[in-house]
Amino acid sequence: MTEKSLIFLGLESSCDDTAAAVVRHAPGTPPEVLSSVVAGQTELHADFGGVVPEIAARAHTEKLDICVEEALETAGMSLTDLDAIAVTAGPGLIGGVLAGVMCAKGLSAGSGLPLVGVNHLAGHALTPRLTDQTEFPYLMLLVSGGHCQFLIAKGPEEFSRLGGTIDDAPGEAFDKTAKLLGLPQPGGPSVEREALKGDETRFRFPRPLLDRPGCDMSFSGLKTALLRERDRLVAEHGGLYRQDRADLCAGFQAAIRDVLAEKSRRALSEYLSLSPTTPTLAVAGGVAANKSLRMALEAVCEQFNTAFLAPPLALCTDNAAMIAWAGIERFRAGQVDGMDLSARPRWPLDRTAPAMLGSGKKGAKA
Repeated sequence: MTEKSLIFLGLESSCDDTAAAVVRHAPGTPPEVLSSVVAGQTELHADFGGVVPEIAARAHTEKLDICVEEALETAGMSLTDLDAIAVTAGPGLIGGVLAGVMCAKGLSAGSGLPLVGVNHLAGHALTPRLTDQTEFPYLMLLVSGGHCQFLIAKGPEEFSRLGGTIDDAPGEAFDKTAKLLGLPQPGGPSVEREALKGDETRFRFPRPLLDRPGCDMSFSGLKTALLRERDRLVAEHGGLYRQDRADLCAGFQAAIRDVLAEKSRRALSEYLSLSPTTPTLAVAGGVAANKSLRMALEAVCEQFNTAFLAPPLALCTDNAAMIAWAGIERFRAGQVDGMDLSARPRWPLDRTAPAMLGSGKKGAKA
């Protein structure tokens, strides 16, 4: 089983992107993404300033089978050509995760194909192995709308968390900032576009937790600081001028960039103590598309004589190719799930580390 060529169908529905993909891998050769279909929901949530879980879940149930058909057709495959089905089983918005898991179970039951549940975060964390065959161990910065953490990837199911956000993720902070400034969603691209026209030195926003050791981060205070500055400008001038908005975006983006760059330095110092053969810092998640952040991380890696890796944007944001690949990695390690596979709203990658955001009946949040 571990040596044969494998073809996996992957399903992803953890937030507001419905995705299906087909990935093929033969040992000793680079993986091939035969198809990758993503159906976004931006228009469905545009009037609400963020993702509405109920709307997202309903859209997933309507689009999953369509995405699967398109992915198989594009790959020139049918279900009988596949070796297994991989699906995001968490973490994420539970309605969407459940829609994907139930769809995968139906396909598995109808076709007799094995079912492999995948941690969505592992999908992102293993993307460097899909795109560049990066050797373990490597340092991973996962930075998205729902997550932000530094992970040392030691194996397909072995991750060591060095630190993470104790409140908002950067992508969430970008979305909230865009909403506060009347910019369209998703917030990351909107704020970045405005920041290009702004002066990042005009407003000096705080750089939270830089005065404390370690790799933990905090971004909720940045949003509050921006809100206060916005309100001050509105009170003084009777409104917010275009240049004000651009400067606010530039200052906000610079604060997040500076925090992530400094925390990356600390994470790299800890990671390099393991003496990896080919030291690498990889970044994934929607915020990894931010050009200012990428440039800052590249500069940090140059200082540490470490390779910097950012997969193509289509594989940084939520997609099913990463889920199919993570499923292949799990399958080769002998991991297969049954019809009792559960949808999980919370599922930390490093199960030995203390919870970042607390825990409850559903388990640790991160």
